Amino acid sequence: MPFDNLQIERDGSIAIVTIDRRKVLNALDRATIDQLRRAVLELKHDPLVRCLIVTGAGEKAFVAGADIQELEHLSPNQAEAYALEGQHVFELVEHLGKPVIAAVNGFALGGGCELAMACTLRLAADSARFGQPEVKLGVTPGFGGTQRLPRLVGKGRALELLLTGRMIDAQEAYAIGLVNRVVPAAELMSKARDLAASLAGLAPAAMRSIIEAVNRGLEMAFPEAAFLEATLFGLCFSTDDMREGTRAFLEKRAPTFSGR
Repeated sequence: MPFDNLQIERDGSIAIVTIDRRKVLNALDRATIDQLRRAVLELKHDPLVRCLIVTGAGEKAFVAGADIQELEHLSPNQAEAYALEGQHVFELVEHLGKPVIAAVNGFALGGGCELAMACTLRLAADSARFGQPEVKLGVTPGFGGTQRLPRLVGKGRALELLLTGRMIDAQEAYAIGLVNRVVPAAELMSKARDLAASLAGLAPAAMRSIIEAVNRGLEMAFPEAAFLEATLFGLCFSTDDMREGTRAFLEKRAPTFSGR
């Protein structure tokens, strides 16, 4: 279905979701968050789609945060509901069961940084900028920033960025572990497509299990997480992809995974 604030492009087994509110640097209002929810669910259940790329329209911004004009008029109860809604959508992204690549092409601030952190992997243009500046507005992050940022970069670095609201460039984001790669801005989407194509060619069930093992395991004590890993490992042996992968290895050829 068409979306007012999103562009959806399908390229074989890859789907590219572009947030397009470039007049406000792709800021997230409630309508855009709801459209992102519907798009993610649609792509989650599309068996032809094996990998997603999320990016922002234009050259200036991935997502420059929440829509401040909308936030200004929220009551405390409305603000809490807004945060819970955004958290729900970003959890859908994080637990999609398919790799989601954030192609960060510019400012990723506030909700934009939180969206990037919810993605499975993050590629940043060398011109990208990251930050959680909510404290400068007198509020806290609301879409998971206080939880995902320490898990990615550690408590000390996360608290520094959260408490100061400082914006960092792509190279610093890479140095602290916030992004996986930094690439020239002109090559961002081609590199993201290459990575997505590589991931889309691998075994979907195994990748889904890896994502679940990492995401769920981080919330568990090690023995329980290791048991989850063993359970998921065992389940892989019920798939056609496991048989195809091992057979292809023994036959010294490239595997063709069906997703079954």
